[in-house]
Amino acid sequence: MKGKALADYTIEDVSALLRENVDAVFVADSDLNEYKSIVRKGMFEQFMDESGSYHDLIEKLWFHFGDTNERITEDYHVFVSSYGEFKGKYSRRLRIKLEGSDQLHMVQMSVYPLANPKQYLFIMDELGDNEYEEEYSTAKKVNTIQNTYLFSMYIDIVHDTTSSISISEISDDTVNASIKYSEWRMMIVNMIWPEDQEQFLRRTDPDYLKKNFTPGRTSSFDCMMRNLEGKYIWVKLIFSRAETSNEDDYRFVFMVQNIHENSIELLSTLKKYEKLALTDPLTGIFNHGGIETEIYNAINIRSKTEEPVSLMMLDIDFFKKVNDTYGHAVGDMTLKQFTAIIKEEMSKEKAAVGRWGGEEFVVVCYGKNGNDLYDMAEELRTKIEKHEFPEIGQVTCSIGVTEMKAGEEFKELFERLDKAMYASKENGRNMVTIL
Repeated sequence: MKGKALADYTIEDVSALLRENVDAVFVADSDLNEYKSIVRKGMFEQFMDESGSYHDLIEKLWFHFGDTNERITEDYHVFVSSYGEFKGKYSRRLRIKLEGSDQLHMVQMSVYPLANPKQYLFIMDELGDNEYEEEYSTAKKVNTIQNTYLFSMYIDIVHDTTSSISISEISDDTVNASIKYSEWRMMIVNMIWPEDQEQFLRRTDPDYLKKNFTPGRTSSFDCMMRNLEGKYIWVKLIFSRAETSNEDDYRFVFMVQNIHENSIELLSTLKKYEKLALTDPLTGIFNHGGIETEIYNAINIRSKTEEPVSLMMLDIDFFKKVNDTYGHAVGDMTLKQFTAIIKEEMSKEKAAVGRWGGEEFVVVCYGKNGNDLYDMAEELRTKIEKHEFPEIGQVTCSIGVTEMKAGEEFKELFERLDKAMYASKENGRNMVTIL
């Protein structure tokens, strides 16, 4: 039609114009799950077949990470059918990479509903390099500002609808998805960490949102959620009720923010301080609170299993003389070496070692009855007696041993252990007593 005057164009010329100027035209039926290509040129000859599954084509168009051809995890494909239905004319930009190619293609897509319900006409054109660069620069600026927001949408609880859905990892544009809010909740809950699912369903329940949100109020909660790669990450789920003139309107903005890196750093810091709170700074083993907690845990475990649990208490004999004679620096060094000997001796066992206070130490040993631990305590006592401690030479210790009884309380157990240790003291020291 080259050289034809504008006044001479007619509706009959449209078909030829499309064939000459448009890169791809196809019709689709979402109910029959079919599409048929009318025109395929350039990259579209490789990207799509002459005909095939409409759902598969929607997956290729939408369900990949923004600037790659890497597909999104199968779990999210449950939303494919929602993306392929259109209530009216629709237009958007797509970024597509062909299999085996590093080249990114920017595509303008327009969708026109046909007379038959669930049937659509798609017209797609690849944009030129200049158009792509402008689009890419604009998108980059937006991503710089909103790169932590993975997902957002608008919700109308009264009409049970969603709209203006945006998934930043797929595209910068909002997507057309025909899905009810009630349906979305029951599909997305499967992406939430199992332990967080109950909280998610409770906090996203329409009745909860109506009851707890006044116009303009925003609230959020943190949980773990499977991302588009199929990996669980920490996210912040944010609900904000829109302010409208009608108090019976219940419209919300919902957003998912990626807080994974910050959460992991915070958890790591909390773990470090938790360890410091339970650790004796001098010896590096459990402090009084830490080993006391371990004893309570052992009591709880013993109440549920038949596996024996036994305890050992050690006290360094005449330790006050060490501090008085050689000074506290030598005394601290002696405590460290004493601890190292206990840890080495118990390293092959399922055991927890803690400093009860001063020169007193407690060991909780799992899987050993009283007689087993008595024999181990004798070996430990002998090893300590023979050890050459710097500056002071030899020291000895008095040890008490007892086996935990099923159902007994902490006070009863510890009093028996303490009594066993003091019996060793009273009977001449440098010995083991079992009660």
